[in-house]
Amino acid sequence: MTSPHPVELRFQKAAKNLHIVFDTGEARDIPYELLRVASPSAEVQGHGGAKPLPLLNKQEIGVLSASPVGHYAVRIKFDDGHDSGLFTWSYLRELSEDPAARLAAHHAAKA
Repeated sequence: MTSPHPVELRFQKAAKNLHIVFDTGEARDIPYELLRVASPSAEVQGHGGAKPLPLLNKQEIGVLSASPVGHYAVRIKFDDGHDSGLFTWSYLRELSEDPAARLAAHHAAKA
């Protein structure tokens, strides 16, 4: 069985959330801030295993655009210029699981 994949991605500018509807019927929201600070890019995750410092001050981040990458991911362009992360369906699913706790852990790490 394949893991759930999105059937709808809706970028909610005012709420600063990505609203996702999965093929299971589940609907979840991921804050833009979490998408940005958890971007799967090497710039955010680290090059060659070196973990960079946590990103700061991304609470007001916006999304300028998004484009599909094949049938497995989406590339999101943020208003701070970042656009190198490819968010796979499985990674979006992972981020959508308790995003508030993930953001709280991020904020605690930078404190």
